[in-house]
Amino acid sequence: MSNATLTFEYKVRDRAGAMQTGQMEASSSAAVAKTLRDKGFVPLKIAERQIGSLEKEVKLPGMKKRVKPKEIAVFSRQLATMVNSGLTLVRALTVLQEQSQNPTFAQIIADVRTRVEQGSSLSASLANHPKIFGNLYTAMVQAGEVGGALDETLIRLADTLEAGVRLRSKVKSAMAYPVMVFGLVILITSAMLLFIVPIFSRLYADLGGELPAPTKMLVIVSSLLGKWWWLMGLSTVAGVIAFKRWVKTPAGRAKWDRFKLHAPIFGKLVQKVAISRFSRTMSVLSRTGVPVLQALDIVATTAGNAMVTEALRDVQESVKRGESLAGPLSRHEVFPPMVTHMMAVGEETGALDAMLGKVADFYDQEVDSAVGALTSLIEPLLIVVMAVVVGGIMICLYLPMFNVANLIQ
Repeated sequence: MSNATLTFEYKVRDRAGAMQTGQMEASSSAAVAKTLRDKGFVPLKIAERQIGSLEKEVKLPGMKKRVKPKEIAVFSRQLATMVNSGLTLVRALTVLQEQSQNPTFAQIIADVRTRVEQGSSLSASLANHPKIFGNLYTAMVQAGEVGGALDETLIRLADTLEAGVRLRSKVKSAMAYPVMVFGLVILITSAMLLFIVPIFSRLYADLGGELPAPTKMLVIVSSLLGKWWWLMGLSTVAGVIAFKRWVKTPAGRAKWDRFKLHAPIFGKLVQKVAISRFSRTMSVLSRTGVPVLQALDIVATTAGNAMVTEALRDVQESVKRGESLAGPLSRHEVFPPMVTHMMAVGEETGALDAMLGKVADFYDQEVDSAVGALTSLIEPLLIVVMAVVVGGIMICLYLPMFNVANLIQ
């Protein structure tokens, strides 16, 4: 490699968000990037003047693959590392595109890179893919660009996304066992009704005599299931589709989210997850420098629960009238007094982001405890349910056996 001085053309974004272009002599593009970053600029493109390379964008048609939150978190952390190391955004995005093993995500990164090359900011380029990079993501990136701390913002985003992934994983692990056992109960019950009950039914029919009422009911259910299983299957599928459509309506979503928060066993867990998500998101947005009203709007959009969204919209209107954050929140049952009191202290001391971070950490621990308690409670409960269902069917089948001697005589 030669140490000769070369001339580079660059395109940067200053602290105010304005585009600037120019030329600089240096030994390498990394040296140019370092100099520009030291001056407070965000390098968008650096190219050696005498080499006019044109990268063509290759669109990969084919099957769409879902982009997982974990992939976005890894993307954010790697992009932060490369930007902090002095690579330009265009070069960093090129590397991330090439190493992505998800074709769909690779296409999206390629599109973002192309838009950045054409002069768009990173946040504006990401905003063209709202299903992947939501309002929270683009708003934080925009704040990082304006503040000249894009790498720090991306690291915070990665931390937030990874915390969300861990939270969802905990909830899924709590739900996996009950769903599996419930499915097993349905499978065993269906098998007994379809295959075992008809055998006993024919046996008792040959012997004659009057069957006990529980056995009669069991035989009727078995007969109906044997004849109309396809109709029951179609009805179940239709019911699931109708339920999903109803939940997507504003009224249906509100009622379903309210039910989840007040559900006997899972309600407390749902509430703790919602509070943890709200606290962490609001903390990160506040720390990044996003205005309060915009932060509330983003958190309300990404809350994941209609009751939380309703509460945050109310807070947003109250803040517009000059009120605090904690006061309006205390009027909504979703937020416990501890949360609103800590927020009030944070507002008074000017450390709202730190207080919200502590609330999020506390409720993350609460979710861990709730998942453990839920698992220990549900395991024996489901075993009892399985024993009652299977045992009840067996009792109904064997009740007529007590009269077999009389029937034979």
